Amino acid sequence: MSTGAECASGSLREDERRTGLGHSAGAALRFLLTCWKVNLASAMEYRLSFVLLAGMMFLNNFIWLFFWHLFFERFPAVQGWELRDVMMLWGISAGGFGWASVLFGNFHRIASIVSSGQLDVYLAQPKPVLLNVLASRMSVTAAGDFVFGVVIYFLAGDLSLRGAMLFVLGLLIAGLLFMAVMVAAGSAAFFVGNSEGLSQQLFNIFLALTTYPSGIFRGFAKLMLFTIVPAGFISYMPIGLLRDFDPAFAAGAIGMTLLFGAAGIGLFRAGLRRYASGNALAMRS
Repeated sequence: MSTGAECASGSLREDERRTGLGHSAGAALRFLLTCWKVNLASAMEYRLSFVLLAGMMFLNNFIWLFFWHLFFERFPAVQGWELRDVMMLWGISAGGFGWASVLFGNFHRIASIVSSGQLDVYLAQPKPVLLNVLASRMSVTAAGDFVFGVVIYFLAGDLSLRGAMLFVLGLLIAGLLFMAVMVAAGSAAFFVGNSEGLSQQLFNIFLALTTYPSGIFRGFAKLMLFTIVPAGFISYMPIGLLRDFDPAFAAGAIGMTLLFGAAGIGLFRAGLRRYASGNALAMRS
């Protein structure tokens, strides 16, 4: 069974079909809503499995926070970071990753899809290719991450209207940055062949770095954290966005997200122009 959506089709020129330029914003939104509806319906066919998988991820995140709680009982503050800040760090990281994986569950599987020839399925449909790839899968376990992030906000966050708006902004930036970085990394498969292992390693590194306070890094490591692997723009949010709002940091986080987003889209489109079909018979999963 496909977990994607089959929306109303229409004829598009080859370049429009591949880049998605032939679709209006309204049509793209209707397509996304249909994809999400079908994905959710597919997941709800196995409600118990859905609840168990999401619940296990929720519990897994809380276990990590328990260990941080033990650490801060011994060391109340580290480089200005307190337990409340680390809780919000995990809330933003898990919550941002959660909503991105629920709505666009293929964002970290681009390299695998390209290398295995599964991209042929999406090229055969008159839909924006990248959007179709990203939205055709929903991660069930990531629902637990998103719920975890929301629960942590109510436990440790600023519950004022301003605090809620900043938290939502943090979730939005974190999720978009996750997707932007991984689309850019995954698109390398168009140019270097099978880069699935490399892309997965980068994903694991990026995900891990977003769960550690950025204050513990120094020198070249910290420079890397805010440039090549921009996990620092997620891991510093509890300080620079939520606790002491820093307009320069917020602008930098938004700018880096847009930069990596544009790079990811550009690399994917460039890769499509040189992509050769694998002639594989495949179904979307």
